[in-house]
Amino acid sequence: MNARELRLVLGDQLNAEHSWFRTRDPEVVYLIAELHQEAGYVRHHVQKVCAFFAAMECFAHALAQAGHRVIYLTLDDTVHYQDLPSLIRAKTEELSVREFRYQQPDEYRLARQLDTLSLCGVTIHCVDSEHFYIPHSELKRYARAGERKQMEAFYRRMRTEHQLLMEGDKPLGGRWNYDQENRQSLSAKALQSVPAPKLFSNPVAPILSRLARHGIDTMGVAQEDLVWPVTRAQARELLAFFCQYLLPDFGRYQDAMTHQSAHGWSLYHSRLSFALNAKMLSPRRVIEAAIAAWRANPDGIDLAQIEGFVRQILGWREFVRVIYWANMPDYRALNALGATRPLPSWFWTGNTHMLCMKEAIGQSLTHAYAHHIQRLMIIGNFSLLVGLDPAPLDDWYLGVYVDAIEWVELPNTRGMSQFADGGIVGSKPYAAGGAYVNRMSDYCRTCRYKVKEKTGEDACPLNSLYWHFLERHKQTLGNNRRLALTYANWRKQSAEAQQAILHRAETLLADLEKL
Repeated sequence: MNARELRLVLGDQLNAEHSWFRTRDPEVVYLIAELHQEAGYVRHHVQKVCAFFAAMECFAHALAQAGHRVIYLTLDDTVHYQDLPSLIRAKTEELSVREFRYQQPDEYRLARQLDTLSLCGVTIHCVDSEHFYIPHSELKRYARAGERKQMEAFYRRMRTEHQLLMEGDKPLGGRWNYDQENRQSLSAKALQSVPAPKLFSNPVAPILSRLARHGIDTMGVAQEDLVWPVTRAQARELLAFFCQYLLPDFGRYQDAMTHQSAHGWSLYHSRLSFALNAKMLSPRRVIEAAIAAWRANPDGIDLAQIEGFVRQILGWREFVRVIYWANMPDYRALNALGATRPLPSWFWTGNTHMLCMKEAIGQSLTHAYAHHIQRLMIIGNFSLLVGLDPAPLDDWYLGVYVDAIEWVELPNTRGMSQFADGGIVGSKPYAAGGAYVNRMSDYCRTCRYKVKEKTGEDACPLNSLYWHFLERHKQTLGNNRRLALTYANWRKQSAEAQQAILHRAETLLADLEKL
């Protein structure tokens, strides 16, 4: 089974539109492999591992059906290989290949492994993944290491460069974003209209058996019939469903949260992030499909809805990738606020009396998914206020979500959520007390803690923790102009009131396990 060339396809490179696959060459072999290093570099959600392995296997089958030569290896086949480089060395020797090609990895650790790979007598080539709007070779045009960047400015640049929702050099409708219109909570009437999510039924029992057989340590709730898309066709079905049923109200309720609906975990979110990050769908095709749906139904989908969706993909998704590659590997060690507190054990169970955290973490463990506000302003906000160590927190976020890959997770967690990068991603910490949670969700209505109280055993923990966070970091954050009014309000409170609030927070911080 000799070949001239071996091409590696990683688990997040399932891009059927890549130029590699336009022609069939019997001298080219594609290698796709379930790797122990990928299943265990952090503790992953079991659905995440199943989703990637199932999608990889389906992609390998599709390539073979299209006439390409493919080697697909399961954990059973790769158990004796120490890591990815050792597997590649073995296969290049076994096939007597003269060339090895790989697509640019999106994670620094994998890029480092392949950048430093040497193969005796084999020429190595790296090509672009052909997925993002910004090719890897052009990332340096958008940011430099340590440079503070504003997503809004980046987003406007991308809109202009790619002429999306534009009229010449002006934004369509005269405004760049519709944030104010896109921050509505769900009324009782709106709750009755939340659509059931589009789910799939992909059997993964053989994968679960392999994980158990090889002792892969996972978290979360397993599903023998996986609801996530694992083929390009399924991903396109999910995109079409979003455009028809969810996009009309997507922007309006994109920040809303509820636990009073069976569909509260999905709401109007596309849940396309796994398909996008595994590259079964391209961001261009997703945005083009959404814009086409808006143009075909302007009465049902207003500009605020489509703009909010385009901003998430063209703006935020591309932006965090720019930040990641400009700042790695140092970015992973940043801890500007000196946070060192360990994660409470209930991050792996959801067993806490704080209903907002119980719901967000419980949903994450059940579905391997939570939407961006649950990740940022519920779990992330709590973690920021109490000062959880960003390193294990990064690993938790990276492991628990089906769509989490380090290039997108790290800037969102260490940067936007925890302000551990000192302001490279965000100009201020995303910190909030209970009032924000009460405004954007119905969690507070049935929580054992009282959202309007700051002190006392029944007071919402977020309220006192918020002020404690600001007080203990006043040397770092006190001159931040975006926090000037907040600090002014704190100074207006009496010394007695301040001390009572700080004492309540310190009592909570002394034993987070009891919350």
